[in-house]
Amino acid sequence: MPERVPASLLAALADLMKWFDAASIPAMIIGGVAASILGRARLTRDVDALAMIPEAEWANALSVAANHGIVARNEATLDFARRSRMLLLRHSASDIDIDVALAGLSFELQALSLAQVHELGGVPLRLPRVEDLLVMKAFAHRPKDMEDIEGLLAVHPGADLVFVRQWLREFSAAVSMPDLLDDFEKAVARRR
Repeated sequence: MPERVPASLLAALADLMKWFDAASIPAMIIGGVAASILGRARLTRDVDALAMIPEAEWANALSVAANHGIVARNEATLDFARRSRMLLLRHSASDIDIDVALAGLSFELQALSLAQVHELGGVPLRLPRVEDLLVMKAFAHRPKDMEDIEGLLAVHPGADLVFVRQWLREFSAAVSMPDLLDDFEKAVARRR
C-alpha cells in the first residue's frame, strides 16, 4: 500500500474487520487492498473481502454490519447475493463500496483457514497467503489482476507456484477457460 493510506480507507477496513469479529465471521480482505499490501502498491477505490456466511445468517450478518456503519448498497442486496454469492455493501462514513464474496468452494474455505494477519496503518487485517491471492487474481483474470500477479510474483519470488498451478488447472477445467493457466504462465515468464 502507499505510505500514506487515506484515512477513509483505513476507517472502512477497521469497521469491516470489527464487523467480522463481532459476528464471528471467518473472513479476509482480498482484491486490490490485499494485492497492494502483499505485492506492489496501487490505488484502489473499494474494498473486497471473502467471508464464510451461511445463507440462513445473511440477514442477521447485515444487521450486525449496520452497527459498524456498513450497509447494503440497495434494497435487493440479499436477492443479488442469492444469484451471485456477493454482498454489495457500503461503508456509510467513508462512502467506500465493499464487495463481500460469499465463500463456498473448498479452495475458498481452505484459503480462509490459512489467512494471516497483517497491519495497515495500525489496523490489523486478515489477508490471504500470497499463493491463494495469486489463484484469486488469476481466476478474476482482468488486466488489473494480471498486473497484480506480476507485482505479487516480484515481491514473493519463492511463492509456491506448484500450488497455484494445481488450483488453476482445476478451475480452468471447471469453467472451460484454458487461458487462466496460460495467462498465469505468461505473467510468470515476464517476471523472469
